[in-house]
Amino acid sequence: MSFADPQSITISGTTYSMPRTSVGNNQAEYRSADGLLKLSASHAYGRRTRRVLRFDHSKIAAGLYDPSQNALYSMSNYIVFDVPALGVGYTNADVLAVYNGFKGLFTASTDALIAKTIGGES
Repeated sequence: MSFADPQSITISGTTYSMPRTSVGNNQAEYRSADGLLKLSASHAYGRRTRRVLRFDHSKIAAGLYDPSQNALYSMSNYIVFDVPALGVGYTNADVLAVYNGFKGLFTASTDALIAKTIGGES
């Protein structure tokens, strides 16, 4: 089962469309038309099951050492679900409940925990 195609993301009030550009065994990628935005989902199976949802963002801005020359900069955020193989001990509902608790923790108080983490606090 695949995600809806295309996927969209809104950043600072602007919505970007990302059609599916790649699909393979246990993975898929969605990219913006300019290639600066990419959403990927992947799954790895072994002693543990690892599921990754990742968003990569790139932009072109003035160069650090020569502001007259533009440079490409990038960042990424991702979430990883690392669970026992074959779902032993955790149902999908259990994993979702733990995630919802975690999401509530980091989105509480207008994303204060995230803002502090970005600022270097721990």
